[in-house]
Amino acid sequence: MVCHCSVPDSSPHPGTKVLHAATLTYPARAMTPAQRRQLALEALARTETVSRLAEQHAVSRKFVYRQTAKAEEALDGAFSPADHNDQKVLFHLPVTKAWLRQLTLGLTLICHSSLRGVVELFGDVFDYSISVGTVRNVLQSAVVQAQSCNEQQDLSQVRIGAHDEIFQSGRPVLVGVDANSTYCYLLNLEDHRDADTWGVRLLELQDQGFQPAATVADAGKGIRAGQALAMPEVPCRGDVFHILQTVQSLATFLENRAYAAIGATAELERKKARLEWRGRATHGIAVKLGHANREEAKAVALASDVATLLTWLREDVLSLAGPDHATRRELFDFIVAELHLREPLSPHRIRPVVRALANQRDDLLAFAAQLDQDLAIVAGEFQVSVETARAVLNVGLLPPHDPSRWRREAALRSQLGSRHYPLSMATAELARQTVRASSLVENLNSRLRNYFFLRRHLGSDYLTLLQFFLNHRRFLRSERPERVGKSPAELLSGSPHPHWLEMLGYTRFSRN
Repeated sequence: MVCHCSVPDSSPHPGTKVLHAATLTYPARAMTPAQRRQLALEALARTETVSRLAEQHAVSRKFVYRQTAKAEEALDGAFSPADHNDQKVLFHLPVTKAWLRQLTLGLTLICHSSLRGVVELFGDVFDYSISVGTVRNVLQSAVVQAQSCNEQQDLSQVRIGAHDEIFQSGRPVLVGVDANSTYCYLLNLEDHRDADTWGVRLLELQDQGFQPAATVADAGKGIRAGQALAMPEVPCRGDVFHILQTVQSLATFLENRAYAAIGATAELERKKARLEWRGRATHGIAVKLGHANREEAKAVALASDVATLLTWLREDVLSLAGPDHATRRELFDFIVAELHLREPLSPHRIRPVVRALANQRDDLLAFAAQLDQDLAIVAGEFQVSVETARAVLNVGLLPPHDPSRWRREAALRSQLGSRHYPLSMATAELARQTVRASSLVENLNSRLRNYFFLRRHLGSDYLTLLQFFLNHRRFLRSERPERVGKSPAELLSGSPHPHWLEMLGYTRFSRN
């Protein structure tokens, strides 16, 4: 007997929505990260119960609790103190003897640490015992390679050298720096700073190609006499910074004296007024007041005159922007003559300044003579007059907020046309290369002080290592962008070199 059974049709009815199996079985998998975050926020806000939220989103309560825990962990991490992960291991460092020697060099040269400071840090931070003698031996072992690098440096690229002296425990240290690259080519501890000592050191530098176009130094007799012996054909320009400081000190002294005279006069006037109010005689105080008024007038006039002369000297004679060399020399002589006329009013303060200015005139104005020659060359290249080239230079040196700058610049642009921009660039570069002061060597001296104060006695080996380090460490920042990321040695030679630790034979640590 055959039984006929009808099998129901499994095809969906038209209009019936078909759901994916994963959606029907695991609705939580279909939730996007944004939906999960919103679910966690709703659970944390407690606007609905966990059961109600699970029912609304078709998920289990366990899933809701899990998303809520993730959100709480994220919030705790965002608002936890900064030292929440201080115990987390950032990286592993293989501490070897070679690495400890590098650390010793870095602490003494980069961090300016004393020898005993290195010993203390090793004991406190690394629980490692090291003696002062060992630290000294590490420094001494690097001297040979450092000295070799110092002696092999080609100094023929030094165009303007700046020379000065710094003292440590009564002994002079002779310092020489390239004005462009800041390369320190001379750092020697000596017993004397006379002409012979300077001459010998400059002759030794010539073996490395040292032949600058000029040098800049203060009025020290030993520096100038030594250069005259070793390099008689190289001019030694005067340092305008020191002479301006000298004149500024005179102006400040006279200004303070004028204020003191004003105060004395005011006090006598108050005394006279009190006596008059009490009806007492004022003849004696009136005589003193008359004398004080005359002294006040002289003091104020002298202070005002010297301040005006200082302004002319600083802004018209010794500045980059200004007239030609001949005019500057006439103005210089006029200023000296005016100061000499006022010498009887304060001989003990004015006479030394007058003598210093008179003796240093040609040296102080040497930069202006060279500037005239350079401007003549630039004017010839652009086929303009020297006066026009000087006008472009002077306008370019005016501060941007000076209203006269843009009016004068517009007139020059109208006169020169397309030649104005390249001419202004050429004169700006000329101004940048003109050196009037030994500021860089003064800056180096201030940096050397940070090392010298840790040692009562300096040795030539220590200075050799210090010179190598200062010349081969790279600038992290500078007012001149072209120096950032480069060392003085790279700026001088134009060629890159390895890191200073690698130049001393060490392999630097590198995190993978």
